[in-house]
Amino acid sequence: MSLPATSKSNPKTDSTTPEQLSLLRLYLLRAGYLLMALGLALTRWPLLIGHDASWALMDGVVVCMLVAQSLLFFLGVRYPVKMIPILLFEMTWKLIWLSTVAMPLWLAGELDDATTRVAISCSLVVIVLVILPWPYLVRQYVIKRGDRWLPTAR
Repeated sequence: MSLPATSKSNPKTDSTTPEQLSLLRLYLLRAGYLLMALGLALTRWPLLIGHDASWALMDGVVVCMLVAQSLLFFLGVRYPVKMIPILLFEMTWKLIWLSTVAMPLWLAGELDDATTRVAISCSLVVIVLVILPWPYLVRQYVIKRGDRWLPTAR
């Protein structure tokens, strides 16, 4: 008697399907999330915990956003694929800032110390560029049909 055929896929042969990533890629994503989460936890959490009421408006906004982002990065360690949009956000804002703020100042020879420090920090975006699964992202966000806009017919 033969067993009925199942629709389960073989993880060894389907490791690069749009729905799955290889275990190596998942570990790379997890390592990237963990590195960024720990970096922010070490540098930003103390600022939030030990803050006083004298923060400038944008200083407080930035610290709170980065602490929230670190929490999402920790969540990415557990759910590396589901949290890819947070990596896309991280990559996008840093590349926009580097190209529209830091690079023009650098090309004009007007890069001050504070902007240089931020540019160096933002240049760590290379980690995100390396760990993102680009073929998967193209399949999921460019080629794959988007979610429906209209209710389904009954």
